[in-house]
Amino acid sequence: MKPRSEEVEKAKRNAALEAVKHVENGFVIGLGSGSTVAYVAEEIGKRIKAERLQVKAVPTSYQSLTLAVRNGIPTTSLEENPTLDLTIDGADQIDENLNLIKGMGGALTREKIVAAASKTLIIVADWRKKVKILGENGQPVPVEVLPFALSLVINKINMLGGKPVLRECSGKVGPVVTDNGNFIIDVDFGPIKNPAELEKTLKTIPGIVETGLFVGMADVVYLGRPNKVEKLKRKK
Repeated sequence: MKPRSEEVEKAKRNAALEAVKHVENGFVIGLGSGSTVAYVAEEIGKRIKAERLQVKAVPTSYQSLTLAVRNGIPTTSLEENPTLDLTIDGADQIDENLNLIKGMGGALTREKIVAAASKTLIIVADWRKKVKILGENGQPVPVEVLPFALSLVINKINMLGGKPVLRECSGKVGPVVTDNGNFIIDVDFGPIKNPAELEKTLKTIPGIVETGLFVGMADVVYLGRPNKVEKLKRKK
């Protein structure tokens, strides 16, 4: 039975509420992208007003920059704050070891950079994003590619057995262009038994800027449901 949209939105908000509890006065945080992170920004904004919470955020995309401005969250940069207290971000799939597929929103490179700069990475998602193996149910792996290398990368990925598709815009003619001026290829690898090995292999292909495989990066995951939140922690 397909969940109702209001159930999904309530689940996202519930996950966001739990994640925002980790934000403390004086923190510099990474602010991820996506629909669940929109609730995170809203809740942080409420705390700034109600508690006079002093925080700064490093946005991972133009979308998260807009969210920060809209909710009254001061922004900063990695140049000013190279180490972040935590990052809160979403995910497209989460496996049992808290490995992730991210990037359906197109911000995977900046999201991974900000996550790597953070002491703690907290992921917020609704319960539908949890799977046994990454790549289930036809979930592709987004790959950010230099435009000059597009044909090379597609050929190399085909040789690996992946099925690459250049992501096209829905609002205009042509490919999606990332905040970094690159293209996105969505690759169906099927179920991914060893995401760390696949990540390593993909990163050896010239022209690939970054992949949407986030292996061993998430510390805490909050999986929201309409009436509760499940907390998952990475095994050290």
